[in-house]
Formats: sequence, C-alpha cells, structure tokens
Amino acid sequence: MPLADFITSLKDNPYFGAGAGLFGVGVATAFLRKGLQISMIAFRRHCMITLEVPSKDKSYFWLLNWISARGTKTQHLSVETSFNQSETGRISTQFDFVPSIGSHFFKYQKIWIRVDRNREKQMLDMQRGAPYETVTLTALGRNRNLFVYILEEARQLALQQQEGRTVMYTAMGSEWRPFGYPRRKRPLQSVVLDKGVSESIVADVKEFISNPKWYMGRGIPYRRGYLLYGPPGCGKSSYIMALAGELDYSICVMNLSERGFSDDRLHHLLAIAPEQSIILLEDIDAAFISRDLAKENPVAYQGMGRLTLSGLLNALDGVASAEARLIFMTTNFIDRLDSALIRPGRVDLKQEISYASIHQMQEMFLRFYPEEPPERATVFAQNCLTHEKSISLAQIQGLFLMFKSDAQAVIENTNLLWSR
Repeated sequence: MPLADFITSLKDNPYFGAGAGLFGVGVATAFLRKGLQISMIAFRRHCMITLEVPSKDKSYFWLLNWISARGTKTQHLSVETSFNQSETGRISTQFDFVPSIGSHFFKYQKIWIRVDRNREKQMLDMQRGAPYETVTLTALGRNRNLFVYILEEARQLALQQQEGRTVMYTAMGSEWRPFGYPRRKRPLQSVVLDKGVSESIVADVKEFISNPKWYMGRGIPYRRGYLLYGPPGCGKSSYIMALAGELDYSICVMNLSERGFSDDRLHHLLAIAPEQSIILLEDIDAAFISRDLAKENPVAYQGMGRLTLSGLLNALDGVASAEARLIFMTTNFIDRLDSALIRPGRVDLKQEISYASIHQMQEMFLRFYPEEPPERATVFAQNCLTHEKSISLAQIQGLFLMFKSDAQAVIENTNLLWSR
C-alpha cells in the first residue's frame, strides 16, 4: 500500500482520531518541551554567567548604589533616603532611587545585564529586622572578570562618597554597623599634646602598618595594642579621632559595659571588624577592674557585665584572636586595671595624656589666635600657672570659646578656668 494511502487510511480511522493521534501529538509536544528545557539549561550553563549577592554581604549596598548612580532605566523604583552633613554641620536630605523588587536591564561594556532583585517574604534577618534580599546579575558570556569590574567600581564609588570623612562603626548584635553620619576628618594638629607625644604614637602606628612581613617572618602575631591614660578632658578620645583621619582609617567603638555583652560576641566582633579600622575600647576601667581591688571589696564591683576578664584577655592575644588588628584603649584610672590586661603583648605602648603643660597652653593659644605674637602666648601660660590647680585641655578650650575673637580678654580672665 502506498504511503499516502496509508496516511489517508489513518486519518479516516475513527480509533486513531479518537485517541492515538492525540496521544502522539502530546508525546511529541512533551519531548519538544523537554528538549527546549534541556537546551536552555545547557545554554545558561555554558553561555551565561550569574552572580548572586545576598543582602548580608557588604557589597550588596555598594551594588545597589552603583546601579542607582548609573541611572538604570526602569519604571519600578524603590527609594532610599540618606542624609548628608556639610562642613558646617548642616544636614541635608537626599533621595536615591534604586531598582525595586523584580527584573531590570542595563548595559555595561556593550553587554546587556539582567538584574533580578528578590525578597524572601517569610524569612527575616534578625540583626537588621528586614526580609532577606538578593540581587542576581546575569550576563551573556563566561568572563567572570565582568562582575569583578562591576564590584570594584561599586566599591570605588562607595569610597568616593566617604572620602575626606571618618566612618564610625558600632556593634549591633553580631555585626558592625555605621553609626551616625561620616564625620569630617579632624586634622591631627588640632589636638595639641605635649612635646613629642603625638609624633611618637604616629611613628609607632605607621611602622606597624607598613611592616606586616616583619611580624609574619618572625612568627609574631600581627596586632598591636595602645593604652592612653590620664585625667578626663585631656584629649585622649579626640586624639584617636584625629589619628584615624591621619591614617585614613575608620573607628569601631566597642562598649564592653553593654548589657548582655559576652565573651563569644567579643571574639566574633574582633574577628569581623572592618578592614583599615581602629578598634576603640573607651573607659575600659568601667568594664573591668583589677582583681586585687575586687577581692578587697567584692560587693562594690558586682554586676559589671557578662563579659569576663579572661574572655577579654583571650580575645586580645589568645590562640583564636584576630590578626592585623589595631586596638586603642582609654582609661582615666590606670591603677584600676588588672596587670594582666596591660602587659606587653596586649598593650604594646602606654602613653599618658595628662593635664596641660606650658607647651600645650602656648600652642593652643596660638592656634586659636594665630595673629597674636608668641610673647602673648607666654603671658597666657604664665597667668594659668599662677594657680596651683592643674588645667585640662577641655577647660582651656572652653575659655577660648567664651572669647573667640578677644585674645586680651582670655589673658585677663584665666581665673575663669577654675570657676566653671
């Protein structure tokens, strides 16, 4: 029987038309669909590259800001409100529009890239109190460097926005979060310390930063600790702020007296501290006191937190302590600190920041009144020394602020230093 006649007979056959033909068409359609799926999977695997960035990753916000700065064309937007602080301290509001949840496209280096921003509605980030999000970038090709370039540009853009400013971090749960607005860098010369003090600290810090191989080659842990001690108001915290600006570092402020602060949390925070940052432990005597003092009066020093002294000691130089770390501690009462806490290896350099010396009085006077001759600064310092009580830098600065443009009034009213 010819083939044409056979096909005609099948067409006219009621059994074939009722079921077998439809079954064959269904099987063919299923095979075609499966083939397309396999082809798409193979195409994506071998001809496309994908990058997924979760919201917990540091580059997540960099990437969103970078996409926003490129002006990605989309009708579906989300707003991110930020605040900028001018040199005078005035706060201005800025609205940035970023691609909202969904799919978007933009062109980079003549390559179209698809952006998928997804949000897990049933999962929350307990630290941020917000749903988990991911941004997925998909592009044709197999060049991974494409995403490296994008992330590097996003990082550079973030650094440009913080250029000339010092970022303050605070511990929020188990992670570091920027605290407040980035602050304008404070010049190191604006904090007047006694002769040679600032120079010796800066030289020591820069020598440490520039010689990691020296430490590693000799098997010495690459970390360094500093203790600034002295009366309140003498410039300890101000100097650390200025030093961070000089080094182009950020500052991670850690409150060891915080309720619920534990040994494990301390270890974790020290291990994940942002790169190029100074870890600041202010008023460490408020969190820990000498074990000898605690034995003398155990009731007076109860309830000072869940963090233990042994936990802090192990975090500073224990087996699991972090490397490449710069720690500054401050205290008003060095005699209250346990000797094990301030021994070499945990505190490598101790520096007293005491009451104002004659040199500091003269330098501060000339800094506030640069048009005045040095002889006037000497007269001011001598007037301050007529009283037997010591003077802090904060007291002197307060007097200068009372008479901002009248140097003679400052010289004549040094008695106000002790009446306020």
